[in-house]
Amino acid sequence: MTVPRSSLFVGLTAAAAAGLVALPGSFDAAAQADAASFNAPAANVNAARRQYYSNWHYSGPSRYHYRVYHYKPTPTYTTYHRRYVVYYPQRPRYVYYYNPYRNVYLGRFDLEAEGEKKYSKLEAKDQKGNLDEIPEKAFPALDQMPVIPDAEDGERMAPLPEGLPDDEGEGGGDED
Repeated sequence: MTVPRSSLFVGLTAAAAAGLVALPGSFDAAAQADAASFNAPAANVNAARRQYYSNWHYSGPSRYHYRVYHYKPTPTYTTYHRRYVVYYPQRPRYVYYYNPYRNVYLGRFDLEAEGEKKYSKLEAKDQKGNLDEIPEKAFPALDQMPVIPDAEDGERMAPLPEGLPDDEGEGGGDED
C-alpha cells in the first residue's frame, strides 16, 4: 500500500479547513480551546493538563483515521504542540506517530503487544514521509513510550487510549 506524504498532508489540511484539527503555525488557540474543553478519564486527570489525545477522525479520500496527540514539552509551557496518530485499516496491527512539523513518521504503536513495551521508535535516518519507504527492519524492538518531545524532565508520552475507529467514518475512540 502506498501512503504518500502528500495525501496525509492534504487530508490534514482539509481537516484543518473544516475545523477538525489545526496545523502548525495556526493551532495555538485551537489547542488551548481543546484543552479547556477536555474531559479526561479518571486515570488520565493529571496527565490531561500536559498531554492528551483527541477523538478519531476519518480521511475519506485517503482511507485512514487519525487522532491528535497534544502535549506540552514542560508542565509550565503555555501552548500545546501536536503529533498525529494515524491508523490505516489496511495495516491493522499498528498505529503510526507522525510529526506534522517535519512531515515524517516517527514510530509505531503495536496494538497487539502485551505489557508496557508497545512502541517502536524509528532512528532519525529511517524517518520518512511515506510508510512504504520505511523497511520493516527499520522498526526496532518494542520499548516503552518515548519521552515527550523536547521534555527535559523525562516524562514519557501517554500511551494510546484503548479503542479503534470504525472501518469508515469517525467513531470507536475515546471521547474528548
